[in-house]
Amino acid sequence: MDLRITCIPGDGIGPEIVAEAKKVLDKVAEVYGHKMNYTDILMGGASIDVHGVPLTDEAIATAKAADAVLMGSIGGNTTTSPWYKLPPNLRPEAGLLKIRKALNLFANLRPAYLYSELAGACPLKEEISAQGFDMLIMRELTGGLYFGDRKTIEENGVLKAIDTLTYDENEIRRIAIKGFDIAMKRRKKVTSVDKANVLDSSRLWRKVVEEVAKDYPEVTLEHMLVDNCAMQLVKDPAQFDVILTENMFGDILSDEASMVTGSIGMLSSASLNDTKFGLYEPSHGSAPDIAGMDIANPIATILSASMMLRYSFDLDKEADAIDAAVKKVLQDGFRTGDIMSEGCTKVGCSQMGSLIAERIA
Repeated sequence: MDLRITCIPGDGIGPEIVAEAKKVLDKVAEVYGHKMNYTDILMGGASIDVHGVPLTDEAIATAKAADAVLMGSIGGNTTTSPWYKLPPNLRPEAGLLKIRKALNLFANLRPAYLYSELAGACPLKEEISAQGFDMLIMRELTGGLYFGDRKTIEENGVLKAIDTLTYDENEIRRIAIKGFDIAMKRRKKVTSVDKANVLDSSRLWRKVVEEVAKDYPEVTLEHMLVDNCAMQLVKDPAQFDVILTENMFGDILSDEASMVTGSIGMLSSASLNDTKFGLYEPSHGSAPDIAGMDIANPIATILSASMMLRYSFDLDKEADAIDAAVKKVLQDGFRTGDIMSEGCTKVGCSQMGSLIAERIA
């Protein structure tokens, strides 16, 4: 199979981790008889430096022409980078919001899985981490507070900022259907997270989710307020299967979930539209303080490439091979610095990618 992949190396450690994901994908292509066709585009700070904007229309057209997009990370140091002296619509993260909207990527999937080999790196108590956990956070990605009308005005001599949180029932229904569909392939449980005791948008969210649930009688649905969910993620993460939630809540909860896995460097993600097309990226940031030092953890990006094979190309066997290679490397005791533990062998970003590629079978 010919796989047309648009790559966005991005900023900070992005180019390093994308290079390692490509290394693993190339080994998959070699072993399984595929052809990887990569086209790179600029986004974020890298695009600002060249084009003056975080994402060009030409870059969007290139992404749309591919079968999938593999991204590293974007952004820089918000205190020192000149990118953050620009207006908000010209800063690196504006490119990410723009591409999500342009590609209609409304469903974000973020798995959080605790490898038994990394249980020691989990910050939770041993009696909690010993149970393990395997959850998937399904986050609505193109609506809500991040995409609502916003403005800053002066009122009676006082500056006032206004951000608008809106959802319509169609936006909620389509993400709910995605969540229940995936739950059917997992352990058939959906935890819908909202703030229905306060927000009208959450009350509509809960109403529509309950309507969708009627079409999935095999799936258990529970509702949970977002503050309680944040607590439960550190108290009893094993209780969760699919967590279904809106944009901002999902943004926060998925970062929390990533840290209880032991490192944000282990958390992959997929952003899907109504077709097989998706954008795949690690959940962590650009880590500009360690860029170019060959110490970043590329596993989240490599696992994102695995998700790409699974969801956009239906290559489950190849995706399983990547997942198994990652697990084998961890079993063999190799670690990047962020997941290092006593008795293991510390390796850099490039070596970790090579070790995983070597174990593709």
